[in-house]
Amino acid sequence: MAFATTLSHSPCLQLSPTSSSTSTSIHSENLSSSSSSTLQMGTRLGFSSSSSSVKNLHSRNKLVIYSKKRSGLEEAIRIKRLREVQKAIPVKKVSRLKRGKVSERLSVPEEILRPPYVGTSLLPELSRQHQFHDAEGITRMRAACELAARVLDYAGTLVKPLVTTDEIDKAVHKMIIDAGAYPSPLGYGGFPKSVCTSVNECMCHGIPDSRPLQDGDIINIDVTVYLNGYHGDTSKTFLCGNVDDETQRLVRVTEECLERAISFCKDGASFKKIGKRISDHAEKFGYGVVERFVGHGVGTIFHSEPIIYHCRN
Repeated sequence: MAFATTLSHSPCLQLSPTSSSTSTSIHSENLSSSSSSTLQMGTRLGFSSSSSSVKNLHSRNKLVIYSKKRSGLEEAIRIKRLREVQKAIPVKKVSRLKRGKVSERLSVPEEILRPPYVGTSLLPELSRQHQFHDAEGITRMRAACELAARVLDYAGTLVKPLVTTDEIDKAVHKMIIDAGAYPSPLGYGGFPKSVCTSVNECMCHGIPDSRPLQDGDIINIDVTVYLNGYHGDTSKTFLCGNVDDETQRLVRVTEECLERAISFCKDGASFKKIGKRISDHAEKFGYGVVERFVGHGVGTIFHSEPIIYHCRN
């Protein structure tokens, strides 16, 4: 249960100003930038008016540019201050999400292997163990992830107006147990369903219920399966019916952030640069990243170290 999307969120973007790592000042010009400058919009910049500095110029019209590299901390503080002073951007009015009725918990055949946390309502703590997988472990994990991906794709085909998230949960549950796997969310810390369905402003880990999807909704479906002792964890945001351009843009940019983060992952990559890549891309489009949710290690344990921040850190 990882990256999620929302207009507040989710996997998790919200409106905020743009940023970069260099600040540039040009003599006697008013500047603003949407991508490559760290100047505040409308700030007037200039050099000292002393005659000695002017005499050193070959021409009065010569353009002089200074560039200064900002530290990560300076950049983060600058972005925070800009967010604080930025005027609220109008957002379309939509009806607030209302909770529906949650149906009975679905059963799982006894012969299917269950994760250790099943049978207790206690929420497991994040494991401090870093999971390193041998060749056999990687093969099993790949099988679990491939099953999770197939289930997620199937769940996406069910997203239509008037379909309830409870119906999606039942279909996902059946596909998982038919494959001989256990739906990892079921019973995790008392979670009552087999999949997480987060609609509109619900950021993450929404509980399926009787509310029918509406034309124009977005829904994040978070599928995790437990197969042969390994968890496969994945999620995606789907469009329901006719979704407005602004919301489609939010979903598209969020997915691009995810792809940019994945492309950076390799042996020796710095964890903090994953969050930087996500933040850099989100801020190009005026979004910020929700900081409450993180990426995590996965394998024989559902949630473990390392924690991966999605924001600049």
